[in-house]
Amino acid sequence: MEDETTEDISGSAIGAARDLRVMVSRLRRRLREIAETQDLTPSQVSALTLVGRAGTTSASALAATEGVRPQSMAATLAGLDRHGLIQRHPDPQDGRRQLVSLTTAGRERAEGNRQARVEWLARALQDRYSEDERRTIVEAMALLERLTQP
Repeated sequence: MEDETTEDISGSAIGAARDLRVMVSRLRRRLREIAETQDLTPSQVSALTLVGRAGTTSASALAATEGVRPQSMAATLAGLDRHGLIQRHPDPQDGRRQLVSLTTAGRERAEGNRQARVEWLARALQDRYSEDERRTIVEAMALLERLTQP
């Protein structure tokens, strides 16, 4: 049963969209399992990664990026704070607001997690695919890159 929004979309496009979404979700779960995150929730791992990329940011900016309520992000950051992975300091432009950055331990943890995921993925690509298959994957990635464009 097709609704009005998909009646002009080919069956192959619908199937590819479904399969791609499932595969990306599985790959994300697998990559999360690789990193040393037993003591962190998935939300905390995501926030740790985002703060690492941003360098210094506000809780409200993190909440907006993650699409969660500010109260949820506050709870996530409190958990990272308890683990000693973030530090808070006043925003020099708005004393009512606090900025968040990674501590040395937080940077090491985020970098270690990233490195572990890269190494696992590289090893899996090396062990599970031939050189020709890896070239095909690289070509497919170039095509999929278009999905990330506005």
